[in-house]
Amino acid sequence: MSKIINIAIDGPAGAGKSTIARLLAEKLGYLYLDTGAMYRAVGLKVFRSGLAVDDEAKIGEMLDTTELDIVYTDGTQKIFLDGKDVSEEIREHNVSAYASDVSKIKAVRLKMVEMQRDIAAKQNCILDGRDIGTFVLPNAEYKFFLTANSRERAKRRFAELKAKGVECNLEQIEKDIITRDYNDSHREFAPLKQADDAVVIDTSDMNIGQVAEKIINTVR
Repeated sequence: MSKIINIAIDGPAGAGKSTIARLLAEKLGYLYLDTGAMYRAVGLKVFRSGLAVDDEAKIGEMLDTTELDIVYTDGTQKIFLDGKDVSEEIREHNVSAYASDVSKIKAVRLKMVEMQRDIAAKQNCILDGRDIGTFVLPNAEYKFFLTANSRERAKRRFAELKAKGVECNLEQIEKDIITRDYNDSHREFAPLKQADDAVVIDTSDMNIGQVAEKIINTVR
């Protein structure tokens, strides 16, 4: 039986992790597990439930009755929350803040990590997030840390939202990104952090193809 290979891609919001991970999965024939989507789904439920994002007890209780499924249809990952496809809703800009806030809660992270490790143990996987190489899969064969300056990351997010017809403000997006960077890197449990053995790639002046090529050359 061939060895299971896992690739961990970490980095701050807007560094291109998800885009690169999807492209790599396609080129290498690996499964792409969008861990951020899982936290966004929990954040969406907290938002809809009207719970305070710092009410760990209530959110922990909510998790006990939360059904979260990841389904692949024609190579596309779909996120189902309590039986409903929320793949589009979780990408709304206001959900990002909730995802960041709930990800600081230990009960939420442990639940998501349990699911992620179980999937990664069964097949070749590419996972992206903020603590994949340091906490979720510390023994992953390959680890990468993607970063970019906050302005460039804001521009990417701005273009993505405008393409979807969403009205947004570049300055506010950059401000939100900087705030999220701080929150993610300063949370008490499993914070955003570069693994000591990760290959660091600054994507500020690189296109998707260049980043993917650099990673593939390292893996191969």
